[in-house]
Amino acid sequence: MSKEKIKQIIEDRVQEDGVFETGLSGVQLFRVSEPLECTPGIYEPSIAIIVSGSKEFFFDGKMHSYNSDNYMCCTVTMPLQAGTPNARPENPLLGVYISLDSRIMTELAIEIDSVAAVKRTQKGAPEPHGITLANWDASFTDAVLRLLELEDSPIATAALGAGRLKELYFAILEGDAGESARQAFGAGNGIARAIEYMSSNLDQSITIDDMAARVGMSKTVFHRKFKEATTMSPIQFSKLTRLNNAAMKIASGANVTEAAMQVGYVSSSQFSREFKRQYGQSPKQWSNTNLL
Repeated sequence: MSKEKIKQIIEDRVQEDGVFETGLSGVQLFRVSEPLECTPGIYEPSIAIIVSGSKEFFFDGKMHSYNSDNYMCCTVTMPLQAGTPNARPENPLLGVYISLDSRIMTELAIEIDSVAAVKRTQKGAPEPHGITLANWDASFTDAVLRLLELEDSPIATAALGAGRLKELYFAILEGDAGESARQAFGAGNGIARAIEYMSSNLDQSITIDDMAARVGMSKTVFHRKFKEATTMSPIQFSKLTRLNNAAMKIASGANVTEAAMQVGYVSSSQFSREFKRQYGQSPKQWSNTNLL
């Protein structure tokens, strides 16, 4: 019943295709009624909630799909290819995108772990993936509904918005995506910090030794934990992040050479080779077919 109310709220407020801001910081509503093939992008820590239709993304070497039965939780910055190939005017994709505030998530994750009677993750256990498809549970559903209901009152939004967001964050940390979220935002969030540093310095030459030292791990342990969290080696992750960022810049109208330089490539020929190997098109072909 609560999920139907959430869908009704979004349908009432979003009449056209696009992404729309709400009165709550980091909370957006979206609608897509035309099929969109999977294209490269960078997902920041966030959750994507779908109430109608479905969405696809390519991760860990295979295609994943989610709909109103589950939500996607991204706990670290990730390079992904995503799309809405099944969206139609008669069955549009409708949903909510909510950014995760790292400060609040960290505070909650540390507090939850500090009062937990039993440590949830055993020492030496694999690092949870940075992308999780989590089931809607009652606490999560109620938190989303309570958050969106605030839109009916600007005064309530201003007074209660931060508290309702915190309530939703808590539901995420205690739900199916909780283990991944606590690892990413808790006291031992070394991999998340390394990814944030790498993503913020794409134009710099950063080695595995640099990242491992920055988060206080040996090179071997860092490499293993990084691959467990992202399904990629640090080098693969860095390359895909650079290429996805460049693809987005080119699609937005940036010059190919400028886009390559902005993400750390000094050789345009190397950039073109790696770009074509990843996307099956040269940067110029990509520019001609994907210009927004």
